[in-house]
Amino acid sequence: MDRMPELSHRRRLLVLAICCMSLLIVSLDNTVLNVALPSMQRDFHATTSGLQWTIDAYTLVLASLLMLAGSTADRIGRRRVFMTGLVVFGVGSLLCSLAPDLELLVVFRMVQAVGGSMLNPVAMSIITNTFTDPRERARAIGVWGAVVGISMAAGPLVGGLLVESVGWRSIFWVNLPVALAAILLTLRFVPESRAPKARRPDPVGQVLVIALFAALTYAIIEAPDASAARVLPFAAVALAALLGLLWYEPRRAEPLIDLRFFRSAPFSGATVIAVSGFAALGGFLFLSTLYLQNVRGLDALHAGLWMLPMAAPTFVCAPLSGRLVGSRGPRLPLLIAGTAMTASAVLFAAFEAETSDLTLMIGYLLFGIGFGFVNAPITNTAVSGMPRAQAGVAAAVASTSRQLGQTLGVAVVGALLASGVGSSSYKDAFVSAARPGWWVLVACGLAVLVLGALTSGRWARRTAEHTADRLQEQEVRQAAGVGA
Repeated sequence: MDRMPELSHRRRLLVLAICCMSLLIVSLDNTVLNVALPSMQRDFHATTSGLQWTIDAYTLVLASLLMLAGSTADRIGRRRVFMTGLVVFGVGSLLCSLAPDLELLVVFRMVQAVGGSMLNPVAMSIITNTFTDPRERARAIGVWGAVVGISMAAGPLVGGLLVESVGWRSIFWVNLPVALAAILLTLRFVPESRAPKARRPDPVGQVLVIALFAALTYAIIEAPDASAARVLPFAAVALAALLGLLWYEPRRAEPLIDLRFFRSAPFSGATVIAVSGFAALGGFLFLSTLYLQNVRGLDALHAGLWMLPMAAPTFVCAPLSGRLVGSRGPRLPLLIAGTAMTASAVLFAAFEAETSDLTLMIGYLLFGIGFGFVNAPITNTAVSGMPRAQAGVAAAVASTSRQLGQTLGVAVVGALLASGVGSSSYKDAFVSAARPGWWVLVACGLAVLVLGALTSGRWARRTAEHTADRLQEQEVRQAAGVGA
């Protein structure tokens, strides 16, 4: 019961497909929602910070609970937690579609995220334990990355079609049949599995992580509109929570976040690359959607079509990136990703790419290529060199970093936009108000490029091997202590 039984090739592919269905609805939800933001803004008379919360309430809860969900699944059963996640996500989606006001929509998005947190890391854990051959596993993770590409490609279009034909509430209905199908297929085809030795819960660490993420996000989003007296206490809570984590976690035998992982340069690099890459995605989608609909006056469907030059290359490049990682390692995909994302953001920041159709399309195309290449190497680099028992935790940290990045991207870029627009007309002030946000995205792209080069070489691999050896030694010593 501990380990997943050996499955036939066909059954393994079926398990991968079921796991990918869960990823599709979780990641589709973010890109679809972006296209619906202006419609929600009109219906609920929402401010920019109100719109930020509809996205960030979801990614924030997701980031806070991913590691807890991963370790709980290892302990009580991955299939059980995965199915619970599908049910909660489905119920949350239904509630979102019925939300009477913005405040309740934000609350229901958090319910959705509680379910979502049980899907991605657990599905990745199921995949890691189903595909035991390293090359096969790299290909499976490539497919997993391609699904993010599909959600990016389909999200704006599906969202645009639904918002225009049925209304923004229908974007949440899409999740219901997919979640139901995934529940039934999981019951039938996914075997139950647990970790041979599950990690103990770390409630103090969990509370500190939630306090850090929530207080930091609140301080950034509310900074343009709120007084310093209201924002500073939250900034202080975030700092205290960070210091608490750094002090408390190394003192636990089984911490929520094992800080020793960060001695591995590829792991540390993957974490910061995930934050930077997904901060760029969050900021990019937020600015693009508001610009296309509120400044250019396009409807949701045409805004979705305009974003195809970004979505299509992501769809094409994601599986290509997975194959490159499998055959040549993570360095080349990371260098391509960093270069393309930086070039795209520079077009908007320095040359006002929005103001011409051609430069707008080139900017979208470059960003799509960059984001398509960034996802597969993050997971691969995070888990490479880690002992098999720690791979799930390492993958969960990478997933958490993605969600945290997207949360911070929307928070920082949205706050800069809100303070830049101020009390002037949204339409007139948008391009100049968005420029500081685009410079933030330039910095994110450069971080991917520089860290991709630094943390994928021979020296970095040696630090990963050294870290893995020390983790393994400690595991052996603990096991001997338990045995004695």
